[in-house]
Amino acid sequence: MPVQSTLSGKNSDSNQVVSSQWDGKSFEQLRQECLQKGVLFEDPDFPAADASLFFSQSVPVQIEWKRPKEICQNPKFIVGGADRTDICQGQLGDCWLLAAIASLTIKKEALARVVPHDQDFDRGYAGIFHFQFWQHNKWLDVVVDDRLPTVRNRLIMLHSASSDEFWSALLEKAYAKVHGSYESLKGGSTMEAMEDFTGGVGEMYETKSAPDDLFTIMKKALDRGSMMGCSIDITSSAESEARTSTGLVKGHAYSITGLEEVHFRGQTVKLIRIRNPWGQVEWNGRWSDNSREWDYVDKAEKTRILQNSTDDGEFWMEFEDFKRNYDKVEICNMSPDALDDDTKRHWEVNVFEGNWIRGSTAGGCRNYIDTFWTNPQFKLQLEDADDDDDVCSVVIALMQKNRRKLRKEGLDLETIGFAVYEAPDEEDQVGKDFFRYHPSKARSRTYINMREVSERFTLPPGKYLLVPTTFQPHQEADFIIRIFSEKKAEAIEMGTNVDADLPEPPMPSAPEEETEEEKGLRRLFDQLAGSDKAICVMELQEMLNGVLSRRKEIKFDGLSLSTCHSIINLMDVDNTGKMEFQEFKVFWDKMKKWIMLFLSFDTDRSGKMSSYELRTALTAAGMNLNNQLLQLIGLRFADDNYEIDFDDYLTCIVRLENMFRVFQALDEHKRGRVRMNMMQFLLLSMNV
Repeated sequence: MPVQSTLSGKNSDSNQVVSSQWDGKSFEQLRQECLQKGVLFEDPDFPAADASLFFSQSVPVQIEWKRPKEICQNPKFIVGGADRTDICQGQLGDCWLLAAIASLTIKKEALARVVPHDQDFDRGYAGIFHFQFWQHNKWLDVVVDDRLPTVRNRLIMLHSASSDEFWSALLEKAYAKVHGSYESLKGGSTMEAMEDFTGGVGEMYETKSAPDDLFTIMKKALDRGSMMGCSIDITSSAESEARTSTGLVKGHAYSITGLEEVHFRGQTVKLIRIRNPWGQVEWNGRWSDNSREWDYVDKAEKTRILQNSTDDGEFWMEFEDFKRNYDKVEICNMSPDALDDDTKRHWEVNVFEGNWIRGSTAGGCRNYIDTFWTNPQFKLQLEDADDDDDVCSVVIALMQKNRRKLRKEGLDLETIGFAVYEAPDEEDQVGKDFFRYHPSKARSRTYINMREVSERFTLPPGKYLLVPTTFQPHQEADFIIRIFSEKKAEAIEMGTNVDADLPEPPMPSAPEEETEEEKGLRRLFDQLAGSDKAICVMELQEMLNGVLSRRKEIKFDGLSLSTCHSIINLMDVDNTGKMEFQEFKVFWDKMKKWIMLFLSFDTDRSGKMSSYELRTALTAAGMNLNNQLLQLIGLRFADDNYEIDFDDYLTCIVRLENMFRVFQALDEHKRGRVRMNMMQFLLLSMNV
């Protein structure tokens, strides 16, 4: 459910660390419990079982889960410092993750946070280890036991080149736990893991259309501690991990670990160092490990650049060859500082969480104009221009949440993007007509099925409307959106008001002043009423179905008894459980307005209206609901085609009016308490 968390300046929530365990116990609490009991930790949240390995297939070989002390005599957590040679890919297709880990080893501060050094196999060993990952604007402390999957006493997943070193294997296990299983880590973007290791913001460059100063941008990124990866596109699944004649692998994630300029035959040549997580299979072209080009480089310079150079999957290329052979570069910046200027900036950040729910707030992109406006909307006010400039720098990053964990349920990444508009003055949700007649001022370059889409913009000071969406409507997902700005910017979620403007109904006319319609209704009412001159719920049902069935413009199968109960609850002022004719006349006046409202949305006279139009219908009826409440109502009343029939529409509008009238009758103190619990109040009113 959408929750605004405005972290302007301090960004405090993003530094909060929470435990991943179901019972909330910390790593140190769990370790001390094990030491006191004299037992080794066994993680109940991620057991040594087949389900932790795969969710879509059975385990293909006989797997044994072993602790490092069962694999070798003297295991170490880290041997001689964690570095990129500690990362050798196993049987899992998670090269994207390994490329990010290799980049992480270059950034020692970030590495120390992700891989805390307060753990080892010596003093204080209890079979438990922990790692920290950034997840949706907070840091998660993930504990795991040290049982690792092996075949014939060898690790089958990520492992170190040193057989007695286990930090990288345990890190992969912790990351698999976050996402539900090892299998959930198959396939991905290096950027995804780099952001989880840093809380940074990502940018992507296409090498064939990159700016002329791409080398400078990447060098500056590396100098600032940014993490980088690269890959070669594939045109079909058959090309995945296919090796080229030059020793490169298509559809494979590499990490970028260095950039240098060397003097070569009187010229300056730009070089880039790349690492294959496999630990082998290298570029064999110009400037590869044993190429002749190195013979023409100054000996001291060559020694400096090629130090520790072995057949470890790491190699140098000329930058122009790199651009010709690779297609994408991913850069994860520790902050949103632009890499194409020399200034470091202090960034303000606003963070929102929300979701797209089918039938109410999953409107799809601008191609679907009838539902696009129902997506969550956020207003951004840029008041002050950047220093020494007349525009405002803004980075917008839209991230979908928990999609890897949902793979076992058959779900995967949605195709997402966003658009930015000049905002109108109103504070409520902007309607369909605005988007029909106003073009966007900025937008994500493309809709893509990646976890995060981010873009950098320069915009004049002013008010802007941000609309994050999936490409297709009716696609459900949770999201987090981060808005970075150089100067403090106000940001709010639109459509958050929950209120009603319900005027008191007019006094019913005296019997002698009744219209012909009212006289006809009175005759039917008197036929059904008993000696007490009132009708019960079943008699009300009979009366309304009889009257409405004569109106050919309304197509419906009759009002349910439940709807009629709601009508009596609304109109029964003397609490008799029945309705007198004067009460019925007041209700009928409301009913006629609600019918006209329904018909204005039931354009094809099918007896149904789109659930996406419910916000507009309720607003016209004098009631405003926020996204959370609309989502609940949509889930309660909309059918599989995201439509609401007349009976459910009437039930909804009657119960909402009843809820708001009860709310308005409360004194201010009680009203404040109910407002805080409006969700529960609605649930009770709607029988959800």
